[in-house]
Formats: sequence, C-alpha cells, structure tokens
Amino acid sequence: MRNTLLAITCFAIAAVAMGCKPSAERDRKATAEQFDKVQKETREAAQDMKDYTFAQKAEFTEKMQSQLAEINKDLDQLAAKIEKSSDAAKAEATPKLQALREKADQLGKQLDEAKNATESTWGDVKAGFKKGYSELKDGFNQARQWVSDKIAP
Repeated sequence: MRNTLLAITCFAIAAVAMGCKPSAERDRKATAEQFDKVQKETREAAQDMKDYTFAQKAEFTEKMQSQLAEINKDLDQLAAKIEKSSDAAKAEATPKLQALREKADQLGKQLDEAKNATESTWGDVKAGFKKGYSELKDGFNQARQWVSDKIAP
C-alpha cells in the first residue's frame, strides 16, 4: 500500500512537472514552430517560382506581389515589437530592420522588372527575383529569431 501511494505520488509530480514548462521554453518552442512554418512557405514559394513560364508571367507577378505585401506586413509587426522594447534593443534592431526594408524595396523593383520582362529576359529576371526573395525571407527569419530571443514576444 505504501509503495503504491509512493508510486502514485511520483507519477503525479512527474505529470505536473512535465505540464508546467517554463514560459521561456514554451516561447522558444512556439518560435521554432513559427520558424519551421516560414521555412516551409519559403521553400514552397521558391518551388512556385521555378514552375512559372513566360506565358504565366502575370500570374507569377500577382502571386509574388501578394507575398511581398505579406512580408512588408510582417516587417511592420516586427517594427511594432521593436518599438515597444528597451532603448538598447531598439538601437541594435533599427539598422537590421532598415536593411530588411531596403531589401523589400529592392525586391519590389525587381518585381516591376518581372512585370516588364520579355520572353528572352524572363529566365534571368525570374532568377534574380527568386534570389532576392530568398535573401529577404532569410533576413526576415533571422530578424524574427533575434526579436524572439532579445525581446519578449
């Protein structure tokens, strides 16, 4: 009887301990899941870019325009988190955020080039956009991770 009570107590303590993860660990797990989701979306977007022919240029540019708008929206959300942070965090984050905004602007210009591409330039324009999109997405993911690590979510 005494061993049964001891075993039940141990199981109960273990269950409570496993259920009570520290919030930092829970936040890291949520951030990791978010990061994995963004990486998957980036891979899917890159795959989508490979499949568009010149005849599908309008569809490509429309889809990429919506993805660029989504990145800009996400950048605005990061900026809002940074704005609420300490002065030291703001000072460190502001140049990084500005660099991402500049990359997003550059990508917008590349998207305009894609809209005006001819059949002979389509492959190069699409490849340039793909590279720029990948760099922007990677930079955004790094910034999101930095904000998650340095600034409370």
